Amino acid sequence: MARMPALYLSHGAPPLADDALWPGQLAAWSAELPRPTAILMVSAHWEEAPLALSATEDGVPLVYDFWGFPEHYYQVRYDAPAAPGLAESVRKLLRAAGRPVQDVPDRGLDHGAYVPLVEMFPGADVPVLQVSLPTLDPQELMEIGRRLAPLRDEGVLIVGSGFFTHNLAALRSAGVPGWSTEFDAWGREALERVDVDALLDFEHRAPAGRLAHPRTEHFAPLFVTLGAADAAGELGTAKSVIDGFWMGLAKRSVQFG
Repeated sequence: MARMPALYLSHGAPPLADDALWPGQLAAWSAELPRPTAILMVSAHWEEAPLALSATEDGVPLVYDFWGFPEHYYQVRYDAPAAPGLAESVRKLLRAAGRPVQDVPDRGLDHGAYVPLVEMFPGADVPVLQVSLPTLDPQELMEIGRRLAPLRDEGVLIVGSGFFTHNLAALRSAGVPGWSTEFDAWGREALERVDVDALLDFEHRAPAGRLAHPRTEHFAPLFVTLGAADAAGELGTAKSVIDGFWMGLAKRSVQFG
């Protein structure tokens, strides 16, 4: 079986589905990917330690973890099969490294997981498992990604889902703020030159680092993806599949392998 790529994507809020451009970009991206046996999602919207696994039985409702949107966004369904086999593989890989794993059987996919998957795999016919962010420490997340990397050789698509810039409180107008464009350009260049040390220390090295990510949970999933790529010697294969901005935020999304 061919090794699956590892992805970091900017996932968007529920209104992403109504955007004129972005859903088509996500759909075109998935059409170019090998068909995965399962999808492992790491979303910015689930922080829990020790690392937690979402529901491993079918039929658990989605988590509508947003407020104040029109009612139709709360009617979206994404009934992808659960992935109990993948969950067992994750347990073995992480526990073998001395990392505890817990199960949260009533936890469905949150919008950081299902919003992009609706566009990329609309048939909801690929099993999905979501895992939590047990920490926001980039080094720790890279190591988790390295531990999970063997799953790629079993056809598992590892996806870190965040937002390349994310500071809703600092958005002041309909345009793209300078801190968002500056950080996006810096991040693109750091990925291109494989400057992992700079990425790990992005809060201090990136221009407007603390403005682009006053809290780092939306950049954190990138490091799981980086770890999964690093384990396969693929950090130099990074390519930005989607770029540009949505509501002032950088939607850069990257593929390794």
